Amino acid sequence: MAVTSPSDVYYDPFSPEIDADPYPVYRRMREESPLYYNDRHDFYAVSRADDVERVLVDNQAFISGRGGILEFIRADITMPPGMFVYEDPPIHTRHRRVLAGVFTPRRIAELELKVRAFCARSLDSIGGAGRLDFIADLGAQVPMRTMGMLLGIPEADQESHRRETDKSLRTEAGKPMDPQQDFASGESFAEYIDWRAAHPSDDLMTDLINAEVTDEEGTSRRLTRAEVLTYTTLLASAGAETTGHLIAWTGKVLADHPDQRRELVEKPLLIPQAIEEVLRFEPPGHQFARYVARDASFYGETVPEGSIMLFLMGSANRDDRRFSEGDRFDIHREPVKHLSFGIGAHYCLGAALARLEGRIALEELLKRFPEWQIDSDNARMASSSALRGWDALPAIIR
Repeated sequence: MAVTSPSDVYYDPFSPEIDADPYPVYRRMREESPLYYNDRHDFYAVSRADDVERVLVDNQAFISGRGGILEFIRADITMPPGMFVYEDPPIHTRHRRVLAGVFTPRRIAELELKVRAFCARSLDSIGGAGRLDFIADLGAQVPMRTMGMLLGIPEADQESHRRETDKSLRTEAGKPMDPQQDFASGESFAEYIDWRAAHPSDDLMTDLINAEVTDEEGTSRRLTRAEVLTYTTLLASAGAETTGHLIAWTGKVLADHPDQRRELVEKPLLIPQAIEEVLRFEPPGHQFARYVARDASFYGETVPEGSIMLFLMGSANRDDRRFSEGDRFDIHREPVKHLSFGIGAHYCLGAALARLEGRIALEELLKRFPEWQIDSDNARMASSSALRGWDALPAIIR
């Protein structure tokens, strides 16, 4: 039985009109329909922070093993081996542990000088052009170079892989993703993996080739070639796309709040806090999905087993119940637990790296260009049901 609600609020994750500014719809959902049902696409959705957290941490009722995106769950496709973001404990725990040592605070801190060099090279190449595209010149470049360095992908090939990743996450405006067509198999990295197997190096790809995982019987074994391909593809895509959107949203939000941008120029120690507020205010990922493995109750209504539940982080991050004046951007906001990196077993492994890249990109940007204005006439949002960000975000710099 579908959820009944007196509200006429309508939310569609594939609507370009809603995606352009989803926050008024989110606010209405939180207040009028905290458990929402869309009969056209047959999904439920929660939008309040507490409810989103509940879905994220309850791995028994809301499972990831059928996929984390509405279209994937609906297609009932088989995930590649090692795609741990779409797995549930205990197998998720075993596969995730393979990468646990890669993203430690110490190892991330060791990357700072190299990430700063990538940012400097990207920004210095602009010279006196007077224009900057936060995607083409910075957001697409820095995460791509960083992850390419970690994986050992030759710099000459990094751009083509970035374009391939972008294409796999894009959709035709207003239409769902085609999982059968767009789900990355990892074969584009096969040549590098085979080369690294014969010629080991000090990079993450070599680490993966030599990594061990404990299988269901408790036996330790090396990762299969298919699993190495999956891990590599997952790291290359997640690391590049989401962090690129974070960098671009930082440029957009600070252009919209020039007084706070000027304060960051004067007080750069506030920059890490500003990055956290950008993550809360404009997260790259607005909604993901879980398969409902058993009946769940919200607000006196039952979400039946076999349903699909969307959880809207973009809405939860602005819930006034948790964030005072949630629709207000404030770099002085007291640290509050936003949900942009998730929570619980599936908390984003790359969170520390994304924060590092976002912070350094903003530091280097403000050193060179303390003021900019977005060229709104030529800005273009990306069409993607999975992420919310930009394909082009040009700015006039001063």
